[in-house]
Amino acid sequence: MLLDLVQNFPLWASIAAILFAQVIKIPIQFIASRQLNTSLAFSTGGMPSSHSAAVTALATGVGIEQGFGSSVFAIACVFSIIVMFDSTGVRRQTGEQAIMLNILLNDFNRFVSEAKSWQQKEGYQKKEELKELLGHQPIEVFFGGLTGILLTFLLHSLIY
Repeated sequence: MLLDLVQNFPLWASIAAILFAQVIKIPIQFIASRQLNTSLAFSTGGMPSSHSAAVTALATGVGIEQGFGSSVFAIACVFSIIVMFDSTGVRRQTGEQAIMLNILLNDFNRFVSEAKSWQQKEGYQKKEELKELLGHQPIEVFFGGLTGILLTFLLHSLIY
């Protein structure tokens, strides 16, 4: 059973696609903004979409092993489409709502501090902001999907 897990090409292709997509976000962001942000390797959102890379790598790996006409490949494709649609829809909208809520929270906090003549306490309590980078732009999903497909074909050609 453990040997089956170790030899599961679609699984390892997906994991490799996730790791690659997460790590490559750091230099892409550095090139775009000239700011080094290593925390991108452990966060959601950004270019390329690691979710899209993972599910397309899974579908591609299944297609290579089981055949692109198999029912299992069809299931993996539909799963991939749902995940990628969700990352550009619901999750992206949630991130945009988080931006607005953070703006409202900051405005409210500024209003309260200006309305009252309280003296600031030493070491004031920091407020945790909502995570805004949750979903993906369509281009991020596209390149995440392309990453998963290309990486899976590359890994398959190197391993087999």
